[in-house]
Amino acid sequence: MSSRLKKIMKYTVIVCLIILIIDLVIIIYAGKMMKKDKSYFDSINSFEIVDSDIISVGSNNNNDKKQEKAKITKYDREQNKIWEKLYNKGYNSSFFAVKKDKENYIAVGNYESTKDEHRDKIRSALIVKYDNNGEIIYENDFQVLGNSKFMNLLVLEDGYLVVGQSIYENMTLGLSNEGGAILIKYDKELNEVWRSNYGGSKSGIYNDLLILDDNIYTVGKDASNVGIISKYDLDGNRLTTVNYESTDSFGFTGIAEIDKHLFIVGAKKVKKDKTDYDTDALIVEYDMDCSLVREETYKGKGKERYNKVISDHDNLVISGQTGIYNKEKSTNKKAIFQYNGIFAKYSRDLKELKVVEYENEVDDYFTDIKQMDNRYVISGYSTYDEKNYLAKFIIYSKAGKLIGTGL
Repeated sequence: MSSRLKKIMKYTVIVCLIILIIDLVIIIYAGKMMKKDKSYFDSINSFEIVDSDIISVGSNNNNDKKQEKAKITKYDREQNKIWEKLYNKGYNSSFFAVKKDKENYIAVGNYESTKDEHRDKIRSALIVKYDNNGEIIYENDFQVLGNSKFMNLLVLEDGYLVVGQSIYENMTLGLSNEGGAILIKYDKELNEVWRSNYGGSKSGIYNDLLILDDNIYTVGKDASNVGIISKYDLDGNRLTTVNYESTDSFGFTGIAEIDKHLFIVGAKKVKKDKTDYDTDALIVEYDMDCSLVREETYKGKGKERYNKVISDHDNLVISGQTGIYNKEKSTNKKAIFQYNGIFAKYSRDLKELKVVEYENEVDDYFTDIKQMDNRYVISGYSTYDEKNYLAKFIIYSKAGKLIGTGL
């Protein structure tokens, strides 16, 4: 064989190997992208039990573009789906709370309303009024500083009270007297009647509210780890705000009332911990003047928090969360946690009656809790393979025994 032919064969082999390597890289990359595209999530953030039905809100990415889309779903008492509607305007979106108003449903959340918001990954707050069949009657959005959302609402005879936030996006510097934690009153056609705001323009938020003796009480956070409770009159004039140090980055997230005393839930940061890897689930009692009466914490194996609370006669029933730090899977850039749900029940004087952790799947997230007949229903979502999230309901007895799951 001539040396020239040997060289040609050598170059041919090299070229073939290069082509083979390129094909392998393409196949591996395409496989990863296909796996990424197959990731699916479906969450329930909040729900209401109305008559013989359950109405829930959340989001999923069940669309060709895999965008997050706000959803509102109606179920019967056996959790059979009656109808489901996605909010398809704009780009990514989510609903965080829903309430029934006669024959209609009011959902609040946020969405990327424009191409600019989608590009910058910021959202406008959103309120939508649906009829009994899930068709939109009215809608309105709200934007002040760049990143806004509505977290909860109350139904009034002449309109709706909505709480949330409008803050600067991450890299934006500035001071504003209009942003932070937001309280807005809308009329029945979703026109703004009045607005009040409080707190830091980088992190202020109201997460929940209730009305007691002609006053509005809101709970949330101001600075990074400062929980707040505020008191307003019915015209939106702020009467007082009291700080609580120190919470986690979510602040106070739920409020309930017994005997004209307020019970707030959230998380308390363990001060000796320099990270957010160790927090205790927290319940705090305030009087109607927002003076602290007492508090109680639950300490588990990691970062615990209580998310939502309801009152059942003289007891308080809570849905919560625990996250256990996974040292093996964590890196210097990212901390990985194993998440489990928490069901808790306390007496009126904050005596612990029952605290149980729910750890049936890879990760479990508890978002809301309601009473249905002689049972407690918790909403949330679970991951079964560390990637896909599916919505679910979890049922507990009055004694705190797990009865079953749905969906």
